[in-house]
Formats: sequence, C-alpha cells, structure tokens
Amino acid sequence: QVQLVESGGALVQPGGSLRLSCATSGRTLHGYSIGWFRQAPGKGREGIACVSAFGGSVLYGDSVKGRFTIFRDNAKNTVYLQMNSLTSEDTASYYCAADSALIHSCLLRMTQYEHWGQGTQVTVSS
Repeated sequence: QVQLVESGGALVQPGGSLRLSCATSGRTLHGYSIGWFRQAPGKGREGIACVSAFGGSVLYGDSVKGRFTIFRDNAKNTVYLQMNSLTSEDTASYYCAADSALIHSCLLRMTQYEHWGQGTQVTVSS
C-alpha cells in the first residue's frame, strides 16, 4: 500500500511562490506516475500536473501551464510541485496521487490514480 503525504501548503500573498512536496510513508514511489490535483471550495477536483514514473514525461493543466513545475527526486522518494506567480484562483486543497499503470506517460484524469494523499491547503490572499 502506498501512503502519500503532502506538505508545504501555506498562506501566501498574490504573486508569491510555494513548493509542495509529496512523499510516501512506507513504499517507494519508484515505478509510479504521480499527479497533483486541487479542489477549491464548491468546485470539482482539477488535475493540474503529473509526471511519469521515471520523470521523462510531464503534463500540465491549462490553468497552471507556465507557472507551475512538477519534478521528482526518486533518490528522496519525493515529488515536488513548484508554484510561482500565485493568484487567488490558486486557493485550494492540493492532493497528490499515484498511478502504477502508466510508466512512460501520465494523465490528468482522477480515475487513473489508485492512491491518494490527504491534501495540503494553499491559500493565496493579501
């Protein structure tokens, strides 16, 4: 069982930056594609970024393209989401998820992922 733990969420001012982390307590992330999703109050969960199992392929949602970067450090068993130029529209709970089916690519589709973390809150406000 892969247990994912997100961290790094915080209150940040518009225009600021944050780096979220997704790590496991237990099994390695090796061999799993990892996705980041977010859910704002009253809205559905949105796929924003994913990285394939060995980091060779990444995908971004249109709302974050050019501002967010996903990358993984398999030696540290951690996947990161670097978020820049944050706006109030980025306020949400952020979740990471693991998919064992795709190795060389990844998808921003919730149903693709079988393991989920509990989320970390990001609030962008002045």
